[in-house]
Amino acid sequence: MYKESLNILFTEGIVFVGTISTWKLLGWWELLGAGSIVALLIIFTIYFFRDPEREIPARRGIIVSPADGRIIGVEKISSPFSENRVTKITIYLSLWDVHINRIPVSGKITRVDYKSGRFYPAFEPKASEKNEHTIIEIKGKAGLFYIKQIAGMVARRIVCHLKVGDKVRLGQRFGMIKFGSRVEFYLPLSVNVKVNEGDKVRAGQTIIGVVAHD
Repeated sequence: MYKESLNILFTEGIVFVGTISTWKLLGWWELLGAGSIVALLIIFTIYFFRDPEREIPARRGIIVSPADGRIIGVEKISSPFSENRVTKITIYLSLWDVHINRIPVSGKITRVDYKSGRFYPAFEPKASEKNEHTIIEIKGKAGLFYIKQIAGMVARRIVCHLKVGDKVRLGQRFGMIKFGSRVEFYLPLSVNVKVNEGDKVRAGQTIIGVVAHD
């Protein structure tokens, strides 16, 4: 279970104990109802913040998914971060997906930018620019890679533990987006993309692409 859940679970635990302690004031049915609601919230929190171990592929030249979810877009575009053309892969994370984000390619962190914003539904295209987001630049052997963590309508907090200068490895955990979100991944055209729109992917495990010259 991811450490970001501890404060939430602590608060829910206090509410649960407080609810049970009112048994003299509430009838048994009211106590059962209130206690069940809080218990369900605790169960959901444990489920949402689950952090399963992943077997990271060991092949050379591979790029893995930075997030769990469903791919809702694969397109070649002009990079919003440079003058180059890139492949943009958009991943939608539903409320039921694992929300831990992982490093897709080994390298060095050269940029981490956070921007506040709105909270449109994550599957809407305007969420990419309008919503709260964090942009992460990784300098790898094949060039520059960009991850964009985007908050959704329910998600209200982006967690990113990276800072400029960090050396990162393939499959390493680096953060999460709470309660439904969107992740965009920008790859150099030298990467042969191995996924299509509609595919389900797993962070740190699903091979998204292979470096063409490696």
